[in-house]
Amino acid sequence: MNKLFAVLLWALASVFVLILVTLPISQQAHLIAGTAVVVAMALLKAFKPTGIWRPIALALGTSIVLRYVYWRTTSTLPPINQPENFIFGLTVYLAEMYCVCMLALSLFVVSSPLPSRVAPRLRDEELPSVDVFVPSYNEGAELLARTLAAAKGMDYPPDKLHVYLLDDGGTEQKRNAQNIESATEAQQRHAELKSLCAGLGVHYLTRARNEHAKAGNLNNGLAHSSSEIVVVFDADHAPARDFLHCTIGFFKDHPKLFMVQTPHFFLNPDPVERNLRTFQKMPSENEMFYGIIQRGLDKWNASFFCGSAAALSRAALAETGGFKGRSITEDCETAMELHARGWHSIYVDKPLIAGLQPATFASFIGQRSRWAQGMVQIFLFQRPFMKRGLSISQRICYMSSIMFWFFPVARLIFLIAPMFYLFFNLEIFVASGQEFLSYTLSYMFVNLMMQNYLYGSYRWPWVSELYEYAQTLYLLPALISVLMHPTKPTFRVTAKDDSVAESRLSEIAWPLFAFFCVMLAGIAMTVFRFIEQPYKADVTIVVGLWNILNVLLAGCALGVVSERGERQSTQRVKADRRCELTFGETTVSAMIENVSAYGAGIRLVGPVKGLSRDSHLRIRFTPLTKLDGDPELPVVVRRMDTNAGTTTVGVRYLTTEPVHYRLIADLLYANSDRWTAFQAGRRYNPGLVRGTIWFYALALKQTIRGLVYLYRASVPARTASVAPQKSAGEPT
Repeated sequence: MNKLFAVLLWALASVFVLILVTLPISQQAHLIAGTAVVVAMALLKAFKPTGIWRPIALALGTSIVLRYVYWRTTSTLPPINQPENFIFGLTVYLAEMYCVCMLALSLFVVSSPLPSRVAPRLRDEELPSVDVFVPSYNEGAELLARTLAAAKGMDYPPDKLHVYLLDDGGTEQKRNAQNIESATEAQQRHAELKSLCAGLGVHYLTRARNEHAKAGNLNNGLAHSSSEIVVVFDADHAPARDFLHCTIGFFKDHPKLFMVQTPHFFLNPDPVERNLRTFQKMPSENEMFYGIIQRGLDKWNASFFCGSAAALSRAALAETGGFKGRSITEDCETAMELHARGWHSIYVDKPLIAGLQPATFASFIGQRSRWAQGMVQIFLFQRPFMKRGLSISQRICYMSSIMFWFFPVARLIFLIAPMFYLFFNLEIFVASGQEFLSYTLSYMFVNLMMQNYLYGSYRWPWVSELYEYAQTLYLLPALISVLMHPTKPTFRVTAKDDSVAESRLSEIAWPLFAFFCVMLAGIAMTVFRFIEQPYKADVTIVVGLWNILNVLLAGCALGVVSERGERQSTQRVKADRRCELTFGETTVSAMIENVSAYGAGIRLVGPVKGLSRDSHLRIRFTPLTKLDGDPELPVVVRRMDTNAGTTTVGVRYLTTEPVHYRLIADLLYANSDRWTAFQAGRRYNPGLVRGTIWFYALALKQTIRGLVYLYRASVPARTASVAPQKSAGEPT
């Protein structure tokens, strides 16, 4: 009865809103109503941001969005008997409706996300056995050693924890390849990793052939193991000591639980963050997904497997024959199949692994292309909107995650739409400049405020637009390819341990520079049309301002593809660990201040005699993980500074034994609280006004930097083209 009453109440409320939205009111009245809603939302955000006031503010914003949709649908489309105007006008309209639909899906998913869950702590005798899978294809031994050592160091009864390296780079197929160089490389890799695994106390496992990519590799692991719970870590995703205790406890009280997913936290910036220098002060792009969206999906039992940092039930995987591999995003596909079979998922919003992101813009685009193509494959093959077994809310959630990846289509339309009018005089809007501003400005402000309500300190204003624009020109061909040939895309491993040694333009930068030039030409055409057609000045000004916003966005993207050279290949993490340094016969107390994958910063009190650059030292500290004996970590001094009675040395690890990787993993990965603190330190909401000012100031700066990089890149080419030719007798 209560449920029926609630449905009737929502139905009546919906009818009332639709009546209000469709009321014929004047342009001035709409402008007043829109302004009132913006002010009301701002006040609610400032004084009543949570509780019942949050959905009230979102409902107010939704009314303005619906009013805009009604106006666009009934009053602004060009006549169908003007096909040149109608076709392009309808294209822009459909792109806008896509954005409105995505906003509606977002409101459903994340309007009230669940708080993070805490797993019950189990006694040792209650803990299930766990198989840890680390799938690998072409990653180096050093990277794998750190991840395997961290996995081996997790706090769990040793007799119940089994770690497997699933090596797809050393298969029989590769070791017996016709190409002798490839075969030799695979044989060497096979021998090296087998030796590494033996030293670390983990299992090495490969297979006969490379079939079905990562899903096939994981399924081979399932076939050669037997524990109740399976945990998957990507090759560069090293877990903290408490990963299992924060996840495994849920399985005891939830017999139909198939997965506990945790966030992906990264020690290094992605190319956008690195090139714009925002990593330390602004939330990463992935934090919106892991900090808000996954918690929203969790509310509807639709949190899905993200390929790593998750614990899964072997019994559940047995129902589907293991990990699904028809698409190249086996993680989401597997989760959706299990949800459809009545299994449940849980999301824990606590960073429990530390990984690496692609360092170059090209590898970043390669990664996102795979994600986009895989999600489209799921859309085409699985049809989640009508998949039997999924609840309505789960279907909506999966469609939200999949439909997001069509953003390149809408984003490209918004970029070129002003050109339709400026260059070809096509009327894509049947509205005056005043009407356009009245309806569109209120819609834009409300849309921005709703995003701020939904994502707050997890996503700053305009940052999503930048990420989408930077990817659009590259992901669009990938989308077209998979739509035309759904089975064509293949799984490609993303390079994570690469770096940019010298500042340069990305090798795939030219499309963004070309588009920037086109939009600059649009500014010139705006001036020309304003002078030549003063009777259309209002429309020309509005379209010209639209184009200028696009130019600023495109200019900021020039900074994204202007790759900064970096001296450090990995980021340093705060450590604060007491230690002892031994060199020769001397032992002194010291403090490990920060660590990275390859070295550490150590502080000593006072000058130390006999210590110099290239000195070989041994570090001894108390590890959080219990290790046999009293191992020491050998290092060599690469930098030394003495200031105000304090000596600071930068050292590089000298790893010669597997136990050294156990010590490095203990320093770098064991304490997950550091990652939580780091994220919290950069999660704050600058607000719409301050955030907008910050972003467009950044855009101007990055536009200049991008053009400088372009000039520097062109100088050697011009110099070479005009270099004088040597005569026949001139020495070389």
